[in-house]
Amino acid sequence: MRVLKFNIKDVAKRAGVSISTVSRVINDSKVVRPETHVKVMKAIEELGYKPNAIARSLKVKNTKTIGILIPDISYNFYPEVVRGVEDIANMYSYNIFLCNTDMEEDKVIQYFEVMAEKQVDGIVFMGNMVSEELAAKIKLYDIPTVLIGADYGQLPSVTIDHVAASKALVNYLIKKGHEKIALITGKMVDPIVGTARLAGYKKAMMEANLTIKDEYIVEGGHRYKSGYVCAQQLLSLEDKPTAIFAASDELAFGAIRVAMENGISIPDELAVVGFNNIDMAGKIFPALTTIAQPMYEMGAIGMRVLTKILNEDGPEQNKIVLDFSLIERETT
Repeated sequence: MRVLKFNIKDVAKRAGVSISTVSRVINDSKVVRPETHVKVMKAIEELGYKPNAIARSLKVKNTKTIGILIPDISYNFYPEVVRGVEDIANMYSYNIFLCNTDMEEDKVIQYFEVMAEKQVDGIVFMGNMVSEELAAKIKLYDIPTVLIGADYGQLPSVTIDHVAASKALVNYLIKKGHEKIALITGKMVDPIVGTARLAGYKKAMMEANLTIKDEYIVEGGHRYKSGYVCAQQLLSLEDKPTAIFAASDELAFGAIRVAMENGISIPDELAVVGFNNIDMAGKIFPALTTIAQPMYEMGAIGMRVLTKILNEDGPEQNKIVLDFSLIERETT
């Protein structure tokens, strides 16, 4: 009579969890939720699964690999953040496994599952938005995950106060004497570059008793081309704005180009401000006034938080909000 031998994949399927979660239960990892542990142990008992001793001994050791999910490495904000993550990871002898998601939710989920299969020790998620599906995957796979730039539920995160930063930037323009201030936002589905920075803009305008004109708020994206197209729309208005707040530096570069092509003097006739303080912000002419996010520090602190979680020495704060600074340059 042939005796059926079940493997770890069969256990994962029976319990409705990932292979990596089964492995963590077998190795008595404390990062697995109690209810998940019960489900896996029940499946092991029902199938009569006995882990291979050699395979188990290998899995007891950490893979010393950290996964990074990043929207787009070519976008100038992220390389400095990744550098911060990598420097701290190297200090603790972790290797980096980086995936570009191209801001596509399907790719986010696909790469998250790939990282789970590779049994990474933890994941650093960079991006502005955590979908419900991704949040569910994080819970299902029980992989320690730290968010950088985003904020969702009880997940550990490192970010800045984007509403306060945007408000400070608009207040700065108001103090410069501007009342006709336009905004080029990111996509409104983006909770950071879209809604948070819009909220800061509106808050500053309302507190200053300035009129918020619908035609002065234009939905863009992140990139130069989007800023260029949006600025064309704003500067073709009969009642032109005297200042443009672009929700990213690349959007601001596009706005500056439109002004120059139309003979509009910056900052005499039009002030332009951006957000992020990417490397090119101080190198273009005129140099861009912008909000500086501590990009390297965000990455380094995010990775440090993750190492504390992996060492079961949880961070003192679950959500870390870093300081921003306003960098005044030639565009204002």
